[in-house]
Amino acid sequence: MARKISTPKTAVELQTDLGVVTIAIYEKEAPASSGAFLSQVRGERYDGGSFFRTVRPDNDRSEHPIEVTQALVREDGQPIAERPITHEDTSRTGLRHVDGAVSLPRAGLGTTSATSFFISIGAQPALDHGGQRNPDGQGFAVFGRVICGMDVVRRIQALPITADSPAPAMNGQILEKPVRILSARVTQARCAKG
Repeated sequence: MARKISTPKTAVELQTDLGVVTIAIYEKEAPASSGAFLSQVRGERYDGGSFFRTVRPDNDRSEHPIEVTQALVREDGQPIAERPITHEDTSRTGLRHVDGAVSLPRAGLGTTSATSFFISIGAQPALDHGGQRNPDGQGFAVFGRVICGMDVVRRIQALPITADSPAPAMNGQILEKPVRILSARVTQARCAKG
């Protein structure tokens, strides 16, 4: 039986170089992940950050390919202090990596922070609990979903990439020109009128 998912009341509106992206936040289902993300937003750490990475069929060499785009807080300034975030896998939260799902990246369990997030382009079940993208099968922690601006996310996803990367796993996935996040603000979970 599928778990009933709450209707989010809180959202984060990202003003980017390419337009606005609004992310509804599932505070009830993923309190640790969403709380850490909202702390970074309230601390204005995403102001001046960017969408810097895109993973898609032409640059994903994994046995279990995915399509996502990833953002990061600005490089200067002090990070918001936080403890390692408890991993809130999709089997616990009932959330899935559907089109527009917003999740926290990680290495091992308990290694993530909310200084970065990624957005799924299309359904990405390999990222869910039991999926094979991460060797431990624990998947990634969904804490939000894009409710406005997926057209902007898809434009970011299609931008030119470079072969250069500080991390070998990201070779060929870094945007030639990152898309700046001009501001990130907490708002209500609805789309702003044009």
